[in-house]
Amino acid sequence: MRVGVALSDPGGVLATPLVTLDRDGTAGTDLDRLVALVDEHEVVEVVVGLPRTLAGRDGPAAQSAQEYAAAARDRLAAAGRDVPVVLADERLTTVAATRTLSDRGVRGRKQRRVIDQAAAVAILQGHLDARRAAGAPETS
Repeated sequence: MRVGVALSDPGGVLATPLVTLDRDGTAGTDLDRLVALVDEHEVVEVVVGLPRTLAGRDGPAAQSAQEYAAAARDRLAAAGRDVPVVLADERLTTVAATRTLSDRGVRGRKQRRVIDQAAAVAILQGHLDARRAAGAPETS
């Protein structure tokens, strides 16, 4: 399993892809790398995609995402980082990312390497757009 990582600009307007982490549930090296990325890029909030069903229910994938968010919170706290970890609805983001990459001519193996990053961009961009639409203050 993999975790796509995206960043926003300092103003919280535009999401861009960063990296894909290989998820390591036992050793947690992906979480260590996430903490390092939070430090390196001075991240002020971590957004984890919540894959709900089209009916808006939580299934096994949503449970896994919630567990990952909790583990990320714990790892960040253990590292002395006071960075909130929030969940954002990610319904259809992988489908949309796949379609976008296909439209740009990225297919097959190349697509598999970047699909998680593209989905992360879609999740983060949706979160940023929703925050702006709700009148929330932009991050810096």
